[in-house]
Amino acid sequence: MMNKVKLKPLLIVGGVVVGMILILFLSTSVIPKMLVTLSEASSAGAVVPSNSYLIGEKILAKTDGVDTCVVNVFLLDKDGKGVMGKSVVLTGGVNVKAVGTGLSDNNGKISFQMTSTDEKNYQIRASVDGALLPQTIVVTFKK
Repeated sequence: MMNKVKLKPLLIVGGVVVGMILILFLSTSVIPKMLVTLSEASSAGAVVPSNSYLIGEKILAKTDGVDTCVVNVFLLDKDGKGVMGKSVVLTGGVNVKAVGTGLSDNNGKISFQMTSTDEKNYQIRASVDGALLPQTIVVTFKK
């Protein structure tokens, strides 16, 4: 009877150790490889506007001409992989400046900063190679 009582805690500790080793293995080798595969840039370089999208990182700013709204555009191919080295044109009546090189990075991302001195909502559209992305985003400037 005494041996059974001591064996149960050892089995529990052993199970916990095996579980921790499994988590360590997944987090250091399997998951990072999956993320690299998912985020690899497309070699074809053909942007599919319906797969691409805009995301507002910061869509509310002051009307002081200095505070910025930030919009990110992700250019993706037919397989959902980022397309590198493309330029994007944003329209919507607000002062727009590309961040960095002005070209999409290896994940297909390009960021833009916007400023305004007018208190207004601006509907922002993006186009690549003359083709409009289907989504729009609204950025707001307030006093």
